[in-house]
Amino acid sequence: MSTKTKRRIGGLLAGTMLACIGCSAEVAMAACEKDQGWDLDCVASAYAKPRNQWPKPDVDTGIAWKELGLVPPPKEGNQRVVALGEKLFNDPRLSQSNEISCASCHQPSKGYSNGAAVAVGHQGAKGNRNSPTLWNLDSAEKLFWDGRADSLEEQALGPVANPVEMAMPLAELMVKLQGLNEYKEAFARAFGPGKISLTRFSKALATYERTLRSPETRFDQFLKGDENALSTQELLGLHLFRTKARCLNCHYGERMTDNEFHNLGLTYFDRKYEDLGRYGVTGKKEDVGRFKTPGLRGVSGSGPWMHNGLFPQLSGILNMYNAGMPTSGPVDEAQALNPLFPVRSPLIKPLKLNREELDALLAFLNVL
Repeated sequence: MSTKTKRRIGGLLAGTMLACIGCSAEVAMAACEKDQGWDLDCVASAYAKPRNQWPKPDVDTGIAWKELGLVPPPKEGNQRVVALGEKLFNDPRLSQSNEISCASCHQPSKGYSNGAAVAVGHQGAKGNRNSPTLWNLDSAEKLFWDGRADSLEEQALGPVANPVEMAMPLAELMVKLQGLNEYKEAFARAFGPGKISLTRFSKALATYERTLRSPETRFDQFLKGDENALSTQELLGLHLFRTKARCLNCHYGERMTDNEFHNLGLTYFDRKYEDLGRYGVTGKKEDVGRFKTPGLRGVSGSGPWMHNGLFPQLSGILNMYNAGMPTSGPVDEAQALNPLFPVRSPLIKPLKLNREELDALLAFLNVL
C-alpha cells in the first residue's frame, strides 16, 4: 500500500471523528492533537487540501502575512551583465590583498554564507556579524542585518570598501579593473563603450545576485502537488510553523520573510557581543536591537545562525524561541534609566512546544 493511500485512509478514519456540519478547520485540527500526541494522519489529511483550504494560521492582528508558496524564478536579465557579475563575485582581485572575493564569505556550498559565526576579512580581521545568505534577494527592500543599504547595487559596494572585509578603496578598484584587459572587454560587452565605473560595477554584481535562487526541495515538490513529498512528521512541522509555533508572524510568503526588523532579545546590551542593530542606522531608540528577518529558504544549510552567528544548531534557536527568548530586565538603576535599554518585540512569546513538536518543527525547517 502506497504512502499516499495510507494517508488517505488515515485521513478518512480521522474524518469520521471530525465530520460535523459547519465544523471549522480550527475545530477539525484541534481533534488531531491528542493527549498522547498528534494524530499525524489527521494532520496529513488537512494539508492534502489546496493551500487556500489549509487550517487558519496563528497570526497576530495587524500582520500582513501571505501564505507560503513557491519562490518565483528570477526575471530574465542581460546575460552578459550576469556573467560579468558572476566573474566579479568570484574574483579575489577585488580585495586589497588579492585574496578575498565576495564568494569567500558567501559560498554556494554553504547556502551563500560561509559556515563561520562571523565574517573573516582583510588580514584575518573579524567582523561582528554573520554573513547572511544571498538566496532570493531580488525583491529585498533593505540589505544587511541592519538594513543600511537600500538596494543590491548599494549593498555590493559595502563589503568591498569595508576595512575589515575586502578593504579596497573604490576609486583604486576602478583604476585596477580598468588596467585589466579582460575586464575592459567584459564591461564593454555587458554595457557598451565607456569606462569602468562604480555604477556599472555595482550593477553587474547586483544583477548576478538577483539570479540566485535557493535550490528546489521536497517542500517545493509538495507545494507543486506531490502529496508524498513530505513525511507526516514534516507536515506536522509545517502545521506548527503556521500555528502554534507562531513562525508565520515574521516568516511568510514565498521567501519566508516579512523584510522587517525585530528585537528578539539578543542585543547583549552592556555585555560582550553587544550589537544595537538598526539603531546604528536610524538613531531611533525604538530600533535598538532590531535586526532584519532572514528568509528561511535553504536555512538548514546556512548556519551558524542569527546576526552574530552564536547559534551553531537550529535546535538551539528553536529552544530559545520556545522559552520566549531571553527575558532579563535591567540589572541596575543605570540600565533602568537608560532610554536605549532594548525592548523585545511583542511578537515573541513562550510557545510551550513539547519534544515531539520541536522535533517536527526542526524536520520541517530541514526541508526548506
